[in-house]
Amino acid sequence: MKKVLVTGAAGFIGFHLSKKLVQEGFEVIGIDNINDYYDPNLKLARLKELNINTSVIEDNEENYGDITFVKLDLKDLDELKSLFELHKFDYVVNLAAQAGVRYSLINPHSYVDNNITGFLNLLECCRAFPIEHLVFASSSSVYGLSEEIPFHEDNSTDHPLAMYAASKKANEMMAHSYAHLYDIPSTGLRFFTVYGPWGRPDMALYLFTDAMFKDEEFYIFNNGEMSRDFTYIDDIVESIKRLIPKPPKRGNPEFDIKHPKPSKSTAPYQIFNIGNNSPVALMDFVDILEKVLGKEGKKVFKPMQPGDVTSTYANVESLFEYIDFKPSTKLEDGVKAFVDFYMNYKKNKN
Repeated sequence: MKKVLVTGAAGFIGFHLSKKLVQEGFEVIGIDNINDYYDPNLKLARLKELNINTSVIEDNEENYGDITFVKLDLKDLDELKSLFELHKFDYVVNLAAQAGVRYSLINPHSYVDNNITGFLNLLECCRAFPIEHLVFASSSSVYGLSEEIPFHEDNSTDHPLAMYAASKKANEMMAHSYAHLYDIPSTGLRFFTVYGPWGRPDMALYLFTDAMFKDEEFYIFNNGEMSRDFTYIDDIVESIKRLIPKPPKRGNPEFDIKHPKPSKSTAPYQIFNIGNNSPVALMDFVDILEKVLGKEGKKVFKPMQPGDVTSTYANVESLFEYIDFKPSTKLEDGVKAFVDFYMNYKKNKN
């Protein structure tokens, strides 16, 4: 039985991945600091779904359910090293991060502390206690000013628009340097607008659904002239599951040192987009949600927010070639699944 460390295990993607890996026969150790960037009760509810007794969670203590859970912060290097020394992980999937583009305009230091220092600590542990594969979350936001649509992994990512994107770009570069210096096989994943049951309350689908359920106003930025490559959570998790046992190898013959491409290297390193390869206009997205809920939302149109982009669109050819899978869930099906979760969660919460 292969042992996997999932960081951010109480988060949206981390929770779903942990659940999937357990079903596939992996031994999962999950860590999370359960911070209050958004409602910690949602994070605890996810852990309860993994049969973790959340009433006894204390720092650095192991809790047993479907996974082994430890409340631990990546910034705590000593405790992180102790965890690596104890468990001797085969694989590491890093999904822990300070999320949110708009929040980075308010609290930029949080992105350096969590996304850069925290990731450096994780890399140091992977160096000290060698693993078979490090899979880490990047973001479609790294494409920044680029309008070379659809986004390909070899597009320029030199013009990020917010500290969140800059920190994710930094993660890619840090992972490459450690792959080159210390032979840590590393795969970075640029996620495109992930949504679905147990999703984050700061993201559009949750915000819009919550406002419509409460008959409140909600904001539509850039006057609705935006599009997103919405990617359903099950497709994200299936992609990660297939990638985990397929680490990159040193000396990729496709890498031309005289004409280097960002997604590959002579080091054991690679980058993939994970998106639905099917962008949807924001107002069409709202229309789908209104149909599922059976009511019209109270929309308030606002100008573009600093740090945001007008559209995202993932080229996923490289991903499909590598794992014989690409996301394909229809938005209508994914939105309905989220709304069903939301209604049930609110009912049980109240």
